[in-house]
Amino acid sequence: MKPLKAFLGSALLVIFTLLLPLQSAYAKPYVEGIDYVKIAGIPETQKPVIREFFSYNCGHCYRQDPLFEQTAHLLENNIQFERTPVGAGRTSWILSQEAYYLAQKFNVTKQVHGSIFSRIHEKGEAFNRPDQLRAFFVSQGLDAKEVDSAMNSADAKLALMNYDTQAQLAEISGVPSLVVNGQYLIKVQPRSPEALAAMIKYLSELKD
Repeated sequence: MKPLKAFLGSALLVIFTLLLPLQSAYAKPYVEGIDYVKIAGIPETQKPVIREFFSYNCGHCYRQDPLFEQTAHLLENNIQFERTPVGAGRTSWILSQEAYYLAQKFNVTKQVHGSIFSRIHEKGEAFNRPDQLRAFFVSQGLDAKEVDSAMNSADAKLALMNYDTQAQLAEISGVPSLVVNGQYLIKVQPRSPEALAAMIKYLSELKD
């Protein structure tokens, strides 16, 4: 009997070894509830899309920005990259929301994005008053009257309300946070652009 048991044991081990690669091939690379969670949802005008919730005042956002920029570059031909600034009820953060709105409105986001981060985290010059925000954008070559008009517009107020609504719907607990297709909040962010891009691509292809 012992030889038979030994043979059966060896045979089962061989079968298990052969099946293991097949199991790995079909295993999901990311686990819902651990790597990401499904949220109530943000209405997105286009998909696939990855949305970063951030604040120019957030030190972690500042440090993570190069990673997100590189990831966006890797995905640029396949997935749209968007940002939503978070106010968190703080004056300087709300002014940074407005800074992002102005950058988008005047199509100077690429020009000023890094400069705003550097101003706050390298020079210690956060926006604490509207006149500081105005002066910054005028220094970037924008017309003072146009900046004043934009800052005092109904569109600016509506944009900030929309930012806050998106943050609530995303169920984020802090920044930076990433949401794919308005439905999947990433909980564990990979540390390399390539790994993060792969995760975003996987989530963007999930079916409801």
